[in-house]
Amino acid sequence: MDAYSYSPSALSAEARAVRDLVREFAVEDVRPGAREADAEGEFPEDVWDDLADLDLTGLTVPAAYGGYDADRSTYAVVNEELAYGHLAVATALSVHCLVTSCLAEFADEAVRDEWLPEMADGRPVGAFCLSEPQAGSNPAEMSTTATREGNGYVIDGEKQWITNGARAGVYVVFAKTDADDPDSVTQFLVPADRNGVEVGKKEEKLGLRASDTVGMRFDGVEVPERYRLTPEGEGLAAAFRILTGGRIAIAAQAVGVAQAALDAAAEYAGDREQFDRPIADFQTIRHKIAEMATSVEASRLLVREAARQSDAGEDPRLLASMAKYFASESAVDVTNEAVQVHGGYGYTTEFDVERFYRDAKVTTIYEGTTQIQKNIIAREVLG
Repeated sequence: MDAYSYSPSALSAEARAVRDLVREFAVEDVRPGAREADAEGEFPEDVWDDLADLDLTGLTVPAAYGGYDADRSTYAVVNEELAYGHLAVATALSVHCLVTSCLAEFADEAVRDEWLPEMADGRPVGAFCLSEPQAGSNPAEMSTTATREGNGYVIDGEKQWITNGARAGVYVVFAKTDADDPDSVTQFLVPADRNGVEVGKKEEKLGLRASDTVGMRFDGVEVPERYRLTPEGEGLAAAFRILTGGRIAIAAQAVGVAQAALDAAAEYAGDREQFDRPIADFQTIRHKIAEMATSVEASRLLVREAARQSDAGEDPRLLASMAKYFASESAVDVTNEAVQVHGGYGYTTEFDVERFYRDAKVTTIYEGTTQIQKNIIAREVLG
């Protein structure tokens, strides 16, 4: 099945070229090693190096610093196609891009010059440190502090669910400059080689097992004032602005996983025979495929429209949350149906659909749960 032959959502010629390039890379270079990487729980660093060779690690880095400077539509397409190959790889890249986006938007020119060219080349890898063990959906409750000392700050605290945490060479860390003031959250750049930066245990997860997810501890970490990326107290507003784009990316990843599951189910239904004919001939299976395809395409259209709004300078917050909510929940449903189409084989590691099913669930959780997205949507609609 051609995943795009029926999609009416327009892409620019450049975005289509990037889509085709990344789809080929995802199918030929990413997907073949995904099952082994998932089983071993190890991130495929060779794939990361290939991403760098394709200039994708500089996707959100301005051209002045050696990056691709992609618009939001192109960025969404890249996330969708990489997730079609392996969600863990797409997740690692999207988090790296969150960090480069923070530097590009909030750091001063000297700090951008210091970090962005190398990050565009793939190393150091970036990690985004917002969530904490007791502060996930409400980051204003964070306990990490940044105490002014001399010409800089001393950061103390713990972060949780940090993608790329053990691989990272640089972190964007959110901390309160006043422990008692929830409005004092500020954004800082923290190099990984600073004294007091400690990588915690690696999480064993249901899905996304090849993704490096750890806890982090910052114990008396000293950073100079130039590494404060936002004025004191403006960190959360900055985070929410960056995460709006991140939610479009996660929604696109959900579409990619769902499309992979749909394609696998359609192929299997055409090959698998029962009662002397392909199971694709049975109306029950045909209706499943029809429902799956409709969900995937509806999700894709929401993602494309949210990205278009962002590129047009419109406020994409409502559509970004709608896309994140709908696409992630649809991905769970579509991958579940793909397992069902495969029958008993779908429950084994011999077929990729079981991994798609396990991976899809996390898209309803990270970068804002489904429930948070519903709250945002309701607030925008109801006022």
